[in-house]
Amino acid sequence: MSRSYQIRPIEARDDAAVAAIIRRVMPEFGADGPGFAIHDAEVDTMSTAYAKPRSAYFVVESNGQVIGGGGVAPLDGGDPNVCELRKMYFLPEARGIGAGSAMMLQCLDAARTHGFKRCYLETLTGMDAAQALYARHGFRRIDAPMGGTGHFSCDRFFILDL
Repeated sequence: MSRSYQIRPIEARDDAAVAAIIRRVMPEFGADGPGFAIHDAEVDTMSTAYAKPRSAYFVVESNGQVIGGGGVAPLDGGDPNVCELRKMYFLPEARGIGAGSAMMLQCLDAARTHGFKRCYLETLTGMDAAQALYARHGFRRIDAPMGGTGHFSCDRFFILDL
């Protein structure tokens, strides 16, 4: 069976679609108040933000429409060997079709290519499908946040040895 989507590096033409996805999906999980990534300055210019060294952001596209995205970048205020899995969000039509696992593999491959030894992520209670995906890919829960992401409203933290 061929999959009905493709994953590719973000381009400037994708910025508005990715920002709209982030702003639609985060409130679905109650992640729209202070201390969540929805307020990060990079949301409107993701292609530029992830053009920086040791960073990568990918989009999931289906029938010419961007339906999700995810990326990696150095962990702000963290160990230089640790990256952060960032802004991985999918519209409902991108869920349950294998795009999450495919995106995760793409991001982890990029992290290894950029020389990172561990991958960190933050999420919150209630994002159960996402946490199940992280567990399937070997992430383990840790008790406290790492680095200085500014996402003080997140309450679940995970790490993976690459």
